Amino acid sequence: MANSKRELFLKRRLRVRNKLRKVNRGKMRLSVHRSSKNISVQLIDDVNGRTLAAASTLEKDLGVVGKNNIEAAAKVGAAIAERAKKAGVEEAYFDRGGFLYHGKVKALADAAREGGLKL
Repeated sequence: MANSKRELFLKRRLRVRNKLRKVNRGKMRLSVHRSSKNISVQLIDDVNGRTLAAASTLEKDLGVVGKNNIEAAAKVGAAIAERAKKAGVEEAYFDRGGFLYHGKVKALADAAREGGLKL
């Protein structure tokens, strides 16, 4: 019984998210989505069901439109850290979804940490 790549991804995403819910102590969730062309991140308040801040490579003011590389992911991570500070959020937990923690996802998380966000 071979699972498709999509099924394996969805299982991995649910496993990661369920583990994070168990250790969530009222923190915000920093959720990452990586497509073949872009990367985006949201700072989510799960208690109230609201997005407090977001950043993406689709934003023209970041200067990375159309780029899908590690440098673009780092700029998005720095932008979300700055926007989180404006929203009054000091720490969050990192929800990588079903994506593996390396490459662009790791670069985004490292840049957010350097920007002052505790993950």
